[in-house]
Amino acid sequence: MSSRVFPDRRAAGHRLGGRVATVLARRPDLAPTRPVVIGLARGGVPVAREVADAIGGDLETLVVRKIGAPGHEEFAMGAVTADHLVVNDDVPNRLGVSREQFDAIVARERRTLQERESLYRGGRARIDVAGRPVILVDDGLATGSTMAVAVDSVSGAGASKVVVAVPTAPSDAIGPLLDRGVDEVVVLTTPKPFEAVGRYYQDFGQVDDEDVIDCLER
Repeated sequence: MSSRVFPDRRAAGHRLGGRVATVLARRPDLAPTRPVVIGLARGGVPVAREVADAIGGDLETLVVRKIGAPGHEEFAMGAVTADHLVVNDDVPNRLGVSREQFDAIVARERRTLQERESLYRGGRARIDVAGRPVILVDDGLATGSTMAVAVDSVSGAGASKVVVAVPTAPSDAIGPLLDRGVDEVVVLTTPKPFEAVGRYYQDFGQVDDEDVIDCLER
């Protein structure tokens, strides 16, 4: 049987929005007030647009940058937002990355994410999540480090509840998120063995900046 579960991110978001709506109906304590649906840029934003439409939430985005290993940028040493950092255990030490190298990479990624957040909002202030329920959405989870730093970011900003919602993820990624204080994790499919997130989409083309801006303005 084909591993391609979702036609594209929008279709995945439509299905995910229906599941999230069901969960919130069953557990009204998760969103007693209008939730803020935050899509992790860039790939999570088209998914989050559909979720926000399905549940009547306000759409926002959060730029999370992977901290790639020197010379092997696809290998994540951790992830960073403008105000939070998550390091994957002792990965930098095992790779022989010095503190100076690591700090330089983090600084570079923070500059990039600040530029992107400014571009996406077009001068609009970030939605204040203090005292509001937040639903964090991405197009899938792999290691979970990107979502972990997003959880820390919204929790630190005072979100009253935190729900993580993704179309696909490995089953062993759920427990660490709950241990981090997430109130609920909604996942449509947890394949075993889990491969790269893109393997579960027929169309997993790159989401560009214009797509993100269009989703936020729509």
